[in-house]
Amino acid sequence: MNPHYVQNWNVSKPLATSRGGVVASQNRIASEAGARILAAGGNAIDAAVATGLALAAVEPWNSGLGGVGFMMVYLAREKRVQVVDFGPISPYGLNPADYPLTGGYTSDLFTWPSVQDDRNVHGPMSIAIPGHVDGLATALKQFGTLPFREVVQPAIALADEGIAIDWYLTLKIATMAKELSRYPVTRDIWLPGGFPAVTAAGAPLGRLKLKGLADTLRRLAEAGPRDFYEGEIAAGIARDIKAMGGNLSASDLANFHARIVAPIETEYHGASLALPPQLTAGPTMLRALEPLRTMKFSTGKPGSEAFVAYAAALREAYTERLARMGDNSDRKDPSTTTHLNVIDREGNMVALTQTLLSVFGSKVVLPSSGVLMNNGMMWFDPRPESPNCLAPGKRALSNMCPVIATRDGKPWFAIGASGGRKILPAVYQISSFLIDHGMSLQDAFHQPRIDASGGDTVGVDPRHSDATQQALAAHFPLNMTELVVYPTNFACPSAVLHDPKSGEQQGISDVMSPWSGAVAAS
Repeated sequence: MNPHYVQNWNVSKPLATSRGGVVASQNRIASEAGARILAAGGNAIDAAVATGLALAAVEPWNSGLGGVGFMMVYLAREKRVQVVDFGPISPYGLNPADYPLTGGYTSDLFTWPSVQDDRNVHGPMSIAIPGHVDGLATALKQFGTLPFREVVQPAIALADEGIAIDWYLTLKIATMAKELSRYPVTRDIWLPGGFPAVTAAGAPLGRLKLKGLADTLRRLAEAGPRDFYEGEIAAGIARDIKAMGGNLSASDLANFHARIVAPIETEYHGASLALPPQLTAGPTMLRALEPLRTMKFSTGKPGSEAFVAYAAALREAYTERLARMGDNSDRKDPSTTTHLNVIDREGNMVALTQTLLSVFGSKVVLPSSGVLMNNGMMWFDPRPESPNCLAPGKRALSNMCPVIATRDGKPWFAIGASGGRKILPAVYQISSFLIDHGMSLQDAFHQPRIDASGGDTVGVDPRHSDATQQALAAHFPLNMTELVVYPTNFACPSAVLHDPKSGEQQGISDVMSPWSGAVAAS
């Protein structure tokens, strides 16, 4: 039986170029907000924070104030990389006994044993401590040049305006309509009248308003970002979650502070790579690079031998990761993570990954603030004997993998992706396309990839040549997997790059994402 392919077209994404800097993200409107910050004299960190906050208003199912993440920052004058860690931490009052196993298995993002009422998947008990606001504020204070009240203004304006109801918004809501209907505030916002919002054919695009979000952003601008953890907003968050029966407390919020840590740094084929450390995909990427160090790749488009090497290295690295780091999960549905990159005129670079984990996170919008909360508890294995088990005040293993590359002591590229366990294979392969094969940024992003992020098969884009498909099939069981808008069978990467030949900054976003875009500062 022939595989069922759903599309018959060639899709491309334009490259943005500028000498004043570029912002690349999964939402072009958010990228424009960051590019305006660059054009007004802000640096890459200022623009990244503005873009990250704007995404809460224009791509809210992927990330937002109720989420978590990691930011890699390259400081051009100091020629060093710092990591801002605002990753997922479980509430300190959590009791693992409150998450009893049922004997079955969940099929949302991970094939964990299922928990009673899926309380680790959705609802108030699925919420981890939200680090997003403090993470961005910490990065801005340490490395930016503008005040928080200024960089949050684009997000406020976008939240006031509401999201345009186009076909992609309707699709995203429709795919999660059953889950969104579980919680009253969420249902009222996302399913007006009980159905996904739709703009009638031929009519001007309607707008979907995220009730309460603009006012919360205004409060942060006026009172400062710590209000989310110690002030009026924090009190509302704690009150709302307690009323729903959740674990997150006022003390969890008050005691949270993002931390600045050192990256993993390694030399690879003439490039210096900075990878995220600890409970991220950074250590696994480092492991996957080892088999490639002795290989010599041909310049230009990667051949079959490259993809066989990528698949073998990734499968070996994931085997080690799943055994030792505790994330023994299989991806089933699209991830809600988002990624953005910024490079400015001075060569400062940012690679920022931020997430709610599942699509629409916990599915809980808090009534007092309009904040959609993460479901970070799903990152933990509910089995008590596992390395990544549920426990109070514990950091969870994540798949985020923002990467920064320099060459000859100068900035080169910043890259990352969304897509759960598919993130690492995408970042790994595109980095190799640039470093090992000398591909241009545009060609690297339009080059078909494979996915070897665990499981029995290797996912292969059918656009690969017959020779590559046959070479892979000789070594691994294959799964022919299209690059399509939905479902997201491959990760959604974006990157920025400094081209030493032209002196220009470049940026590009995920080819298949309808809303993604790289925007140059004018």
